[in-house]
Amino acid sequence: MEMLEKVERLRERADVSYEEAREALEQTGGDLLDAMVLLEQQGKVRGSGKSAYSTEYDAQKELLRVKDKVEDQNRRSAGVGHTIGRLVRSFFGFIRSTVFIVTRREDTIFTMPTWVFALLLFLFWELLAPVMVIALFFDVRYSFDGNEGAETANTILEKAGDFAEDVRSEFRKEDPEGDDGSTDPAGGR
Repeated sequence: MEMLEKVERLRERADVSYEEAREALEQTGGDLLDAMVLLEQQGKVRGSGKSAYSTEYDAQKELLRVKDKVEDQNRRSAGVGHTIGRLVRSFFGFIRSTVFIVTRREDTIFTMPTWVFALLLFLFWELLAPVMVIALFFDVRYSFDGNEGAETANTILEKAGDFAEDVRSEFRKEDPEGDDGSTDPAGGR
């Protein structure tokens, strides 16, 4: 191999100039491996073979935590099936760990496990749903207890109860002019 080829190869592997590569080859009698070792000892070789390994997370700033990476990939690749599966699991977790409560004017009428309520609602929805909506107009309130996820459901149920109360109060409200629908002899109605 010609000296120019050796200099080129040495430059490819080490972070050195032509002059430094030539000097290293001259000092080692043209031996490419010895020249590489010499340059490595001088600290002029890329990836000088000195490696440090650590199992501490803080010491490895360029590495990601595996759990974070997996969760990120799951969020990005979550297709319709994954989304539906996650929703079904959270629904069943919710109904297993909560209790459905029916109250009227701060008095508890009855409580039941949410899974029983869900089963009844599934089987008798045509009867139960209208009865529950009508009951809202008679100061009946619904809530769940027992799970952090119950807060969201309770907020929705509270808004439904407040809406029914607003409708009921609007229905009962008297006309501001005191008109009760009768004809006024002077007004010509």
